[in-house]
Amino acid sequence: MELREIAKNLYEAVVEAGEHALQVQISPRTWNSKESLDVDSCGVDSALVTSAVDDNVLRFLHAKIESIAPFDGYWEEVGSDRHPGGRYWSVGKVDGAVNFTRNLAEWTLTVSLFEFNETGQAYPILGIVHAPALQTTYLAARKQGAIRIRPSKVGLKREPVVPSMTQHLRGSVVSFGMSYFPEESKQAIATVASMAGLPADIKRMGPTSLDLCKVADGTYDAYFEPSLHNWDIPAVSAGSIVVWESGASLRQWDGSEIDWYQKNNILATNGLLTDELQAYLAL
Repeated sequence: MELREIAKNLYEAVVEAGEHALQVQISPRTWNSKESLDVDSCGVDSALVTSAVDDNVLRFLHAKIESIAPFDGYWEEVGSDRHPGGRYWSVGKVDGAVNFTRNLAEWTLTVSLFEFNETGQAYPILGIVHAPALQTTYLAARKQGAIRIRPSKVGLKREPVVPSMTQHLRGSVVSFGMSYFPEESKQAIATVASMAGLPADIKRMGPTSLDLCKVADGTYDAYFEPSLHNWDIPAVSAGSIVVWESGASLRQWDGSEIDWYQKNNILATNGLLTDELQAYLAL
């Protein structure tokens, strides 16, 4: 089965999973003391609130993958048994747990497919990023481009994903991400402060997967985030193939490739702002 057909079949499954997750988000909720969100532990509590949703999403999408194209298993489960030529799925939990629990629309479900080349390097070759509350989905497959799917008056609209043509940081629109770990957050905020007065706007909304896709489709001119961890791999991998297939750029702050086994400081741009932004990211 070709990647295009696999992506089409999985798109329908991810949308179905998203509908169920969205119903949980919009349902009336009474917070108890254990679930209440506080400033010091919002990441932990958000994970607690979304855990049941995550379990259902993973179970449902794993079952769909097994019926469509199981390949060699799952990135998070196979470990050292990954081999050249192998293909491994990465199915994400809710990306943007804080947004989900605070009834914001910017959260996603993600699916990606890794392939190992003959030298043992892994690369995402298929990615799906679905934002249920926004009714928007991004799909990309290797050498087949990236598209955005969203409703219109005449049905679903499928649009090619193309980055912006903004050439300078001054007047651009930049997005950034930050961790709930204090030192990592300070690094992100210090970087934002260093470029104050140049971009027309600096956004902080998230999640990672959606920010990457918004660089791919020209909503943002660039996006950066320090210290993305191994639990961010599903989000980054799904968004990365959308970025690359759109013609935009995604690398680490120092210009090196994404390392799928380590923490990453990532920078996505329209391809025209990379050099100018890296001067600020090196601080």
